[in-house]
Amino acid sequence: MTDQPPTNPLVSNTTLESPAAPTANARPDPVHRPIRSFIRREGRLTGAQTRAINEQLPAVELAGQGALLDLTQVFGRAAPCTLEIGFGNGESLLAMAATAPEQDFIGIEVHRPGVGQLVLGMERLGLTNIRIVAEDAVPFLQQRIQDNSLDRLLLYFPDPWHKARHHKRRIVQTPFADLIARKLKPAGLWHCATDWAPYAEHMRAVLDAHPAFIAEHSGTGEAARPTWRPETKFERRGIRLSHAVFDLRYRRAAP
Repeated sequence: MTDQPPTNPLVSNTTLESPAAPTANARPDPVHRPIRSFIRREGRLTGAQTRAINEQLPAVELAGQGALLDLTQVFGRAAPCTLEIGFGNGESLLAMAATAPEQDFIGIEVHRPGVGQLVLGMERLGLTNIRIVAEDAVPFLQQRIQDNSLDRLLLYFPDPWHKARHHKRRIVQTPFADLIARKLKPAGLWHCATDWAPYAEHMRAVLDAHPAFIAEHSGTGEAARPTWRPETKFERRGIRLSHAVFDLRYRRAAP
């Protein structure tokens, strides 16, 4: 029996829409169905997490769909803004926001216990520079984030969908890269991390070929974690399983 990859079940993201496969004698459906790159797994909420979601989340939550946001109004100031897709239990997001109070952060996660844990952490540390989206990432990016507005996009340890028939579910695909290229500022950073070598290879193949991105890492990106990226629990699990960790950093090229 071989080890399975330490996938992150808390990642909140979707791929862009792809057509559903036709079936025999089926009428054509003009509406494309999105291929999801995550499975919503709802764990048990603790009492503290439930309280945080009910009482504190509304003050810092952003709707997943709606009109374009003015980030200066959202945070009450003009500051560099980082968006993390799939923050899990919020461990790394809390650490980054606490270390850089002069910057603003948006975290996206569909797993409610993780959302509750992040809100509790914000309360404990007194952080006011984080906003939370508890819905899919792609509609939020498409509808609510203005073009050329993000300084960084972080994607840490997404589900690698290691089986070949599931590779279409991987979030890092060319249409998604097109979307990120529009939302990042020129010279903005897209930072991906994974401990699944075939997924790292897939990410490099997609982003190395994309005209909007320039690789900032050297070589394959193995063992290249920057000092400002906190280690995550999924990363630690991968290390215990003797998995290599890859940090792939891409800058958006000037238009």
